[in-house]
Amino acid sequence: MKARSRVPRRRLSPPRVTWLALVSLLSGLLTSSQAKVFSRCELAKELHRMGLDGFRGYELADWVCLAYFTSGFNTAAVDHEADGSTNNGLFQINSRKWCRNLSLDSLNLCKMYCSDLLTPDLKNAVVCVMKIVSGPKGLGYWEAWRHHCQGKDLRDWVDGCEM
Repeated sequence: MKARSRVPRRRLSPPRVTWLALVSLLSGLLTSSQAKVFSRCELAKELHRMGLDGFRGYELADWVCLAYFTSGFNTAAVDHEADGSTNNGLFQINSRKWCRNLSLDSLNLCKMYCSDLLTPDLKNAVVCVMKIVSGPKGLGYWEAWRHHCQGKDLRDWVDGCEM
């Protein structure tokens, strides 16, 4: 009886779908690793440094209150709307009008990609939010600010924060 020689089998590479799923997962992890959730005072200090205190008559506490009630101070927050648009970043800036995502029909009034609003570097978010607040509604553009911050004593939002 002849002995069979065992030829090692070639390993089959995983199907393309598996690779795509892996790449998608890794890109999601990389994006989330760039996220930052600010503390109240850390955010107040950063927004003060970037010139939002007093911008268009709104105090620093207004901005901190807005950021809390829109994103929980999370720079990577994304909320999906029924119309297919997204609210992005610290201030939940909407893609329908202010930034560009995959939709080609966005007005993109801030002249940036929505993903630019999802980083710990707040420069793009502040530039865009200044443009929005310069409009006729001011901070009233955000329902969260109207319901939770407008007309309220907001001193606690910045109390104890060193600028």
